[in-house]
Amino acid sequence: MSLSLFAFYSKTGVTIIEVLTEYLPLLIPILIIQLVLIIFALTDLVRREQTRGPKWVWVLVILFVNMIGPIAYFLLGREDA
Repeated sequence: MSLSLFAFYSKTGVTIIEVLTEYLPLLIPILIIQLVLIIFALTDLVRREQTRGPKWVWVLVILFVNMIGPIAYFLLGREDA
């Protein structure tokens, strides 16, 4: 890993820390939105009696398909009671 960090620094002359501090203001709102979507989707999933498909599959989709997983659950997974 340190070799790739060194290669990045040697090619661009910019450290990883400098890149992260530059893009951190853009990443924080995206991470907050993603966390809120995951919490709302999991809460809704637990409270619903029926879904389109097994609940355990929706848990995996919500948790591991970043940003799109919770949105897919809200659009496709919910079954009106």
